[in-house]
Order: sequence, then structure tokens, then C-alpha cells
Amino acid sequence: MKIEHNILLSPLTTFGIGGKARYFCRAQSGDDLIKAAQFAKENHLTLLVLGGGSNVLFPNEGFEGLVMKIEMLGIEFTESGEQVEAIASAGEDWDAFVELCVQKGLYGIENLSGIPGTVGASPVQNIGAYGAEVKDTIKWVEVFDMKKMKPRVLLHRVCKFGYRDSVFKHNGGDLIVLRVAFALSKKGEVNISYRDVREYVEKRKISNPGLREVREAVLEIRSRKFPDLDLVGTAGSFFKNPIVTAAKYERLRKKYPELPGFPAGNNRVKLSLAWIIDHICKLKDLRIGDAGVSPNQTLVLCNFGNAGADDIRALAREISSSVKQHTGIEIEPEVKIM
Repeated sequence: MKIEHNILLSPLTTFGIGGKARYFCRAQSGDDLIKAAQFAKENHLTLLVLGGGSNVLFPNEGFEGLVMKIEMLGIEFTESGEQVEAIASAGEDWDAFVELCVQKGLYGIENLSGIPGTVGASPVQNIGAYGAEVKDTIKWVEVFDMKKMKPRVLLHRVCKFGYRDSVFKHNGGDLIVLRVAFALSKKGEVNISYRDVREYVEKRKISNPGLREVREAVLEIRSRKFPDLDLVGTAGSFFKNPIVTAAKYERLRKKYPELPGFPAGNNRVKLSLAWIIDHICKLKDLRIGDAGVSPNQTLVLCNFGNAGADDIRALAREISSSVKQHTGIEIEPEVKIM
């Protein structure tokens, strides 16, 4: 494990934004991770874990601590009748893992196709899309505990999963994901409850959609909504969809009758922030320098050329302020802003 100095971060993120990390290393094994953790501790440095760089915005000034890029690999499958436990190391590419599971005919994560990033980030964010969340399949997460300086296993109930949330987001970075175990099945029913997926299936008159058809549907839908990362810098959905009380939703609907809302449990409703930004705030064409709202999906903020972190932050503030002004709702970023 080699500690490098003054490594440019922008090429390591999908935003394509960020200055230099004062210290940088690649963890390809548990031993690498322990050495990096010890180096950070001995030198009183903030340790930042980086996966695929698809959910982070680094400042132009860079990062003064140690950035550790997780590159631990390995996937294993254990069968027990129709149930299969799939264990994947944190550095594995998420979509490649989904593709492998679909190829093996395993049900559970096909709706999460096409999400950029690594397996290690999936429980941290509790990634979700098209009617599914990764928490629905996770059995346990193996982590390295920075406080105890040793690995341990957290069962599902300890992970405190919520909407784009988990215990890993609230521990000050003390729990670093090493491996994730998923409960998948060789038999199951595909989930086409999400409108876009259902319409894809109906339009093509697919009478009995399977895993492959659902994956293809999700990938095709995502290609329409999200920019090509080879052409445009983005971290995907920048904000979380707000969740409000049913009473608040009804008050908003009196003013905006077409406002979409989806049941979120406990007498709460999840709102479509993209619809609010587009139809209420009318910010679909908002640009600040080379930073702008994606024309295909208003939850997505883009680096259309040489945008800096300040441009993206200013864009996010403008959107947040407008949403607050029109609806009274405080919106939260989904992207980690350093």
C-alpha cells in the first residue's frame, strides 16, 4: 500500500470536479485498509473513503486529509435451495455485479441496474430506483471499525436503513464497508410497479417479463433521463425527494393539483422534486456558468464543461431557495458535498 501526495481528484469523480488530495492511497486488501487507517490516525488526518466517485462533490481547493480509494474485489455465491447468498467486496462495480446476478437468474436487485458506483456505497446510500431499494436484499454488511481498529459484521437491523440513509452516514466515517451480503432467489417475480418500467413492458407487449427484460427496461429508461458520463459530468440525482405529512401534501395539492405524491408510510407522502423544480419553480433551464440543470431530469445537476464546485453549490442553493419559497419545503442533497 503506497501513500501518494497531491493527487488530482476530479478524474476520480463522475462530476469531474475537485482539486488535489494531500494524501491518497488505494486499498486493494484488508491489510491495505488497516495501514491507511493507521497512517491517518498517527498523522491526525481526516480519512475519506472513495468508491466510484459518483456521489461526491469535492471543492476546487482539494482535500487536506487522506483519500482512500476502495479497490477490494471478490464475489462469491452460496446456494441453499432456491435461496442464494451473494457476497461482494466493496470495490466491485455495482452495475457489473447486478449484471452478473441477472445472468445467473437471481432475483432481487435487477431494478437497481445502471446505478454508477461500487458495491461498498450501496448500503451507505441505501441506493434505490424504480420501485426497489437495496435494503430489501441486504443480509449483513462487514465493516472496518475505525474506533476499534478491527472488522465486524452488522446485521440488517443494525444498519438503520432509511430513505437514502443508513447508520454509515451518521458515524463520522468510523465504519468502512468491506463486504456486503445479499439475499437473492433463483425463483421470484419481477417488480414492474414503477410507472416507467410498466409502460416500457406494455409498449413492447412483453407478456411475461423476466429479469433480463426488467434490466433492459431500467437501462433504457436511465439512458433517457441521465446524461452520458463520458460526455457530461454529474453525480446523478443531486437532491432527495422530500417526504412530507399527508396534510402538508393536501395543502400543496390545493395550490398545485397535479403535484405527484407517493405513499411513504406513517401517514407521509413522498413528493416528486423533479416535478416541483420543473413545473412550480420553472428552473429546467437554469445555468450558472458551466453548471446547469439536466434538460432530461431536473433532479440532476451537471458540469457541462468547466464548472467548479462553487458553481454547482450556487446552482444547488438557487434551487433550494426557490423550492422553499414556493412550497415551504427544505430539500436535502443526496450528494456528499465536501
